[in-house]
Amino acid sequence: MFALEQVIDQVVREKGIDRKVLVEALEEGILRAAQKVFGEERELETHYNPESGQVELFMYMTVQEEIGNPELEIDLESARLVDPEVLANDELGFQIFYRPEDKERAEAEDQKFGDILGIRAARQTFGRIAAQKARNVVMQRVREAERSMIYNEFKEKSGELVTGQVRRFERGNVIVDLGRAEAILPRSEQVHRETCRAGDRILAFVKKVERETKGRQVVLSRKDPGVVLKLFEMEVPEIYEGIVRIMSIAREPGERTKIAVASTAADVDPIGACVGMRGSRVQAVVQELRGEKIDIVPYHADVAKFVYHAIAPADVTRVLVDEDRHVVEVVVPDDQLSLAIGRRGQNVRLASQLVGWTIDVHSEAEVVDMTRELSYHLVEEANMAAETVDELITLGYHSIKHIATATPEELAAVPGLDGENAMRMVEMARNIIDQKEAGLYVSPFANEDGPVVEEVTPEVTESEEVDDELAYLGPLADLGPVPDSSTAPVEEG
Repeated sequence: MFALEQVIDQVVREKGIDRKVLVEALEEGILRAAQKVFGEERELETHYNPESGQVELFMYMTVQEEIGNPELEIDLESARLVDPEVLANDELGFQIFYRPEDKERAEAEDQKFGDILGIRAARQTFGRIAAQKARNVVMQRVREAERSMIYNEFKEKSGELVTGQVRRFERGNVIVDLGRAEAILPRSEQVHRETCRAGDRILAFVKKVERETKGRQVVLSRKDPGVVLKLFEMEVPEIYEGIVRIMSIAREPGERTKIAVASTAADVDPIGACVGMRGSRVQAVVQELRGEKIDIVPYHADVAKFVYHAIAPADVTRVLVDEDRHVVEVVVPDDQLSLAIGRRGQNVRLASQLVGWTIDVHSEAEVVDMTRELSYHLVEEANMAAETVDELITLGYHSIKHIATATPEELAAVPGLDGENAMRMVEMARNIIDQKEAGLYVSPFANEDGPVVEEVTPEVTESEEVDDELAYLGPLADLGPVPDSSTAPVEEG
């Protein structure tokens, strides 16, 4: 077997690339080199000969009685020296010998047809240029074929978990061997608490697969919420089969995750299915996430009930929903406030992301102080009747902020209020908010014993993407205590 044929067979075996692709790349490489050396206008063709294991080069010229272009045409008299029976407008083909092994045949061709072909000088440098050009084209085609193979293999795995081996580190990025391809786990997709070494096994989420890229085509992630979703699919058969559904996920990688689950079957407890016997299923997920805490809560289309469970482990006294601003206010016992907010606001932030609404948390003492402050300003400054103020508070407007963010039209619908009074209330409330933000506000109860608690809105982050299936309640209303409810099956839509 000839050397070139052996090289082709070896590349086909090792790279898994179609033999036809390699052969076409070789032919194209030699053809480009020939056009560069002999002239772009010349009519040239290349063919791979599997018997000889070489790429053969041919030049074609048209027979003319009068020559207009010497690179493409040959006169009839000279053509009949090659083929006595040739006629005008016929095409003559010449094989161009360029390999060192064909030196004698090339010299013989130059002696016989050198003046006709006009390539005697150029032929001397063609062999080296042809080899280099062919090598470059083949390498380019091999890389393109490999990229195409990797894309076709991994595009179906996008959004799935894959297992690989850590190979090395490049500028903080982890290069992972997936067998047929190397993937990259960027620094931005790594969990800060996790470490790995070369040779370690790693399970990661395929975040995206790119067809055309200068870098690695497969991008992995350990931070994406999809990691949690797919781990639960692996550990919980009910999720894989669609009986239990994960409705939303809120995650702070390496720290804590909240997931909301629902069941499509009345006799299947979604939380119990995810936890498993003695916690075996959820513990397997926690172990893979290197100790990340996981809260599993029941999903409800009723936002008030959903928030009630999402804010766990804190107890909830009351829930108020503002559908216009997509805000839920949660009132908790005084001793539960820090638990509801969580360390650095983590619990309420995750609950907000899980539900897809902004969540404000207040203690019962804060609500009492806010209500007292509101009543003072409305009665003493706005000259409103105490009964009307009580009606406002009953409807859930128990703070200056609630009045400031309401519209006069909304407030005018409250019994005992008209448009003029409503407008005056809103302006007064907004002035007070401006004073508080500027640090100029003085509480009317500042001289009383004990501090007066002002409105505090924990730092929460709204979910960037809100689940389309999340519903919400009606206009702002005090829903009162929200009792725990049994698991309700989710209708398949």
